[in-house]
Amino acid sequence: MTSLAMIEAAASRLKGHARRTPLLSSPFLDDIAGRRVLIKPECLQHTGSFKFRGGWSAVSALAPDVRQRGVIAFSSGNHAQGVALAARQHGVPAVIVMPADAPQMKIDNTRALGAEVVLYDRVGGESREAIGQELSHTRGLTLIKPYDEPQVIAGQGTTGLEIAAQAAELGVETADVLVCCGGGGLTSGIALALEGHAPGLRPRPCEPAGFDDATRSLASGKIQANPTQSGSICDAIVTQQPGDLTFPIMSRLCGPGLVVTDDEAMHAMALAFSRLKVVAEPGGAVALAAALFRKDQIQGDTVVALISGGNVDPEMFRAALATYA
Repeated sequence: MTSLAMIEAAASRLKGHARRTPLLSSPFLDDIAGRRVLIKPECLQHTGSFKFRGGWSAVSALAPDVRQRGVIAFSSGNHAQGVALAARQHGVPAVIVMPADAPQMKIDNTRALGAEVVLYDRVGGESREAIGQELSHTRGLTLIKPYDEPQVIAGQGTTGLEIAAQAAELGVETADVLVCCGGGGLTSGIALALEGHAPGLRPRPCEPAGFDDATRSLASGKIQANPTQSGSICDAIVTQQPGDLTFPIMSRLCGPGLVVTDDEAMHAMALAFSRLKVVAEPGGAVALAAALFRKDQIQGDTVVALISGGNVDPEMFRAALATYA
């Protein structure tokens, strides 16, 4: 299981490789939310999302002889790019299993980073886990899971270390920390980091309507699954269910989940661009959408919201600006 010590060790390995993203603010967004909103733009991280942190953490933690044989990952795009870049920077091969209906930009970027991309049909029921396990076995590659992997959780948790330090610099001791949540790697990693360094900051998972497995799981006390894995524009955070490793951490440390619509995520994308000059993808904007449009479900005079990724297709981004700008 991931521990605070593992997160701090991952931070040491990431030093000089990952960006320390800032906390941003805008009086216009504060007015909409009815409180101070601090935005952590992980869309400015290498490869355009927080996933680089977990990718580097996992690849760098491998024994040199194991790492040299190469790595494999499955992802709809952001974990793919994070692992691909980490592998390239370590000089080792990477194979990425991606859904055929993933945004084309994410597929193209993953190939451009030097990874071999294997596409599968998730709508038709093909299993990325089965494909990944088979390729891992036949080629001797180490599988790096997108969220249910201790070193990946540790890498994502370095985001929480930064939030704790930055909040302290601003004198913020209590606040909800809204996290875009898929399988829970980022949410659980941040939760562990905040528990150790800023216990007054409470993480809360944020999800798109219809794909709110983490929210329902926290409410029921046991893992709940989504009936489908497609149908939302927030593809970056659509998973079947919380992870076996991530859910116990979230259950112990997180507040209730928050759920927003696809339209609200699009609106948040437009506001992030117009007020912060930041590009967010739909799944990466759900936490900001929750801060702005679920204010009655948040307490306190300050809220922290992550923008977890900015890898959006141009057509989707133009649609958000045309509708809400």
